[in-house]
Amino acid sequence: QVQLVESGGGLVQPGGSLRIPCAASGSTVGINAMGWSRQAPGKERELVASTSYWGNTNYGDSVRGRFTISRDNARNTIYLQMNSLKPDDTAVYYCYAAVPGRKIDWGQGTQVTVSS
Repeated sequence: QVQLVESGGGLVQPGGSLRIPCAASGSTVGINAMGWSRQAPGKERELVASTSYWGNTNYGDSVRGRFTISRDNARNTIYLQMNSLKPDDTAVYYCYAAVPGRKIDWGQGTQVTVSS
């Protein structure tokens, strides 16, 4: 099992930026995809961004061009750089890690609030 710890969430003004890391530990050998999903109150969880071990990335339509995911394989850590934040980006952001043949592991989430 992979343990995932997100950090760096908080309150930011519209138009601002925030960078949130997610560190993986435990059974990290074989991790392929890692990424972020988010869930706002009353809404379904949606994909924000993902990255493969080799750095191929994918983004949700609502964040493409504003958010950037990056990965440090040596530290088993991914980062989500969020720019031009909007109130609609307010949500709990969850990190995940996928190892082929095993269930996806999730972090406990970090709250991001965009408000003036």
